[in-house]
Amino acid sequence: MYHSNALVVKSSAFVALAALCWGLSGGIGSILLAEGWSAFVVALCRGAIGFLFVLVWLLLRPHNSGLANPRLWFWSAIAGLGVTGNFTFYFMSIGEGSVAVAATLMYCAPVFVYLVSFGLKLERPTPLKLTAICVVILGIVLLTGVYDTGGNKITLIGVVAGLLAGLSYSIFIFGFKYAAPYGSPQAILVIALALLSSILSWPGETGQTIAVLTSPDWPLFAALGVLGAGLSFILYIVGLNQTAPTTASIMAMIEPVTASLFGVLLLNESIGGLQYVGMALILITVTILSFNSSREAR
Repeated sequence: MYHSNALVVKSSAFVALAALCWGLSGGIGSILLAEGWSAFVVALCRGAIGFLFVLVWLLLRPHNSGLANPRLWFWSAIAGLGVTGNFTFYFMSIGEGSVAVAATLMYCAPVFVYLVSFGLKLERPTPLKLTAICVVILGIVLLTGVYDTGGNKITLIGVVAGLLAGLSYSIFIFGFKYAAPYGSPQAILVIALALLSSILSWPGETGQTIAVLTSPDWPLFAALGVLGAGLSFILYIVGLNQTAPTTASIMAMIEPVTASLFGVLLLNESIGGLQYVGMALILITVTILSFNSSREAR
């Protein structure tokens, strides 16, 4: 019993740490976009470097990979389409607005995840989960000031891209969940990120992509790949194995907090009183959900 509870808490911590890495990667991506790099190139480099990272993981732990199972390839490909859309639309949204607003729009994903989970009867709605969704969304709205459209200066393209990033995120979650019974997490990630690299190599600007290798910005690209797709996805997917989809998605909303702090410390953005209230709502709700996950495992 104790071991089971400890495992759930550890898994929840993995999800939260992955969200922290994603928040940092959003800030790094914003810097690269400001330097003139294409959103497609930034997304491609994030996924390609992440692919190399998880490929090493697969080579170190090749047992029970499931790579001979066609179902693993099918559902991993679905996850790959999801992560491709998530990376691409997220950076497009950042380019049309800001990191905080893009993260807010992307994290409409729990609504998609909840509805799909309910429709497929993967889990049942509870008052706590419904309340948590509402509170966290309210917290993100206050944190990012998304209601102040004049101040955010985000375009219609940015709004649509942010929402599509959230939808893509939910596709990734379910693709991985259905692939998990047929193979190892590292195998799923390798297939998903390999597909991302293949897809984005087409719309990406070849000249810019090659220029990354000799650019003085290459350390930022390396950090983006490791934090945004390598280390973070390993932590997140391992954590997702012991966490319900809705709970994992809500807990991952710590990313906008990290993104906003990144903006304050490095991008000269400011946080007002209501934004601090939003940050508190998010962190408190995440903590409550973590304890609730432990109780559900008993």
